[in-house]
This record gives sequence, structure tokens and C-alpha cells, in this order.
Amino acid sequence: MLSKSTIKCIQSLADKKARAEANCFIAEGPKIVETLIELNGVSVQHIYALPKWIDQHKNLLEKRKIKVDIITEIELEKISQLQTPNQVVAMVQQFKRLDTTIFQDGLYIMLDGIQDPGNMGTIIRTADWFGVAGIFCSEDCVDMYNSKVVQSSMASIANVQIGYGNLVHILKQKKDIAVYGAVLNGDDIRNVSLQKNGIIIIGNESKGIRNDLLPFVKQAITIPKFGNAESLNAAVAAGIILNWFRR
Repeated sequence: MLSKSTIKCIQSLADKKARAEANCFIAEGPKIVETLIELNGVSVQHIYALPKWIDQHKNLLEKRKIKVDIITEIELEKISQLQTPNQVVAMVQQFKRLDTTIFQDGLYIMLDGIQDPGNMGTIIRTADWFGVAGIFCSEDCVDMYNSKVVQSSMASIANVQIGYGNLVHILKQKKDIAVYGAVLNGDDIRNVSLQKNGIIIIGNESKGIRNDLLPFVKQAITIPKFGNAESLNAAVAAGIILNWFRR
């Protein structure tokens, strides 16, 4: 049985400040937790799970030498950050952040004020699929360790380096790099010569790219519109744009 202090400690990780102080975050559900356990370089520090899940993964848990607590359905509901708890909760050590002062060859995404956790997680998962070198986030983007971000990233959060910082300062250090901005009035992406190395800026879901970043955009790009929708979801736009860059 979990102590009240342990339950309170796990529950506290729903808060960004508490996560930072503990250098941990919560991952939940069989698929995500199993993937994180199997990945090299990921430190799963503690598992809290129902007996059936633990029995099914006993060998893997012993091999990885992960601390495990058997919990009840009631305890799972208390410590879960999901509306529908799912068998297992893991405490995972936070990953090394992307160094925003260094730019190596590769394609990067820069997220300007992305607020929706589902969008952030889906962008991370999409970036992993397309082999993006890293993601630069503005300081007002949703925290990468938000439970909804972790869930929607489907463990890709472990595969893509992410860093937070002042985007203007980051771009000032990278004057010789191709910078593409996703805007409504840019050039049709199908007709633009796209480089393998560079930064793609994706703006806020409702406001787009903020004005102080626009002077750094060397090539404004647009996904052509054929219907009546006012705009595209940020995560959907990121996926379409990355697909064109990888063609």
C-alpha cells in the first residue's frame, strides 16, 4: 500500500515547478511505459502498477532493475493524471535539453507560443517520424513534460531533443542558416526549393508567428488551400511541411 506522502509526491508532478525540482515526469499507460523502459538512455526510476501488468513484464523490470510498487485500482486513480487511468504509472528522469546555442547539420523545428498540449505532443511525435534534429521552443510554449504532451507524443519525447529559450536570441546566433516561416501569405511550399538543413518556424495556434521573429524568416512558406477552413491545426501543418522537406 502506498503511503500518503508517496501519493502526494506523485500527484505533485502534475505541477511544472515540482517536476523541475524533482527532475522527473510522469508517463502512463502500457504502450508508453513499455517503450520507455526498452529505450536505451531512458531512466525509468519507479513503476507503480497493477499486479497483472507487473506479472506480464516481470523479466523486463528485473533486467532493467527498476523499482516497482504493486498498487490497487483505487491507488492508481489517486496517482494518475489521466481521466481514465490505465494499469501503470512511471516516474521517469527528465531528458537532456537541446542546447539552443549549438546548431548542427539537420532540420529543426522552432515552435512559437504553442499552447495546446495535444498539438505539442503530436508535433514531437511527427518530428520523430521525420527525423528532425531538434525542437526549439519559446519560453511560453506548453511544458514538454505536461502529462497530455507526454501521452500524445507516444514516447517520442525520448527520441527528440527539445530546448526552451528566447527565440530571437537563438535566431540571432544562426544568421547563416536557412529559416522557413509557416505563414498564410507565403510562397506555395510545392514551388519552393527546400534545403535539407534549416529551421522551420511554426507559430501559435491562433496568432501565428509573432512579429519580432518575422525579420529572421528567409523564406515564407504556405500550404496551399483548396477549401474554406480559415487555418490548419499547428500539428497538422507541421506534418505536411515536414513531408515536403523530406521528399
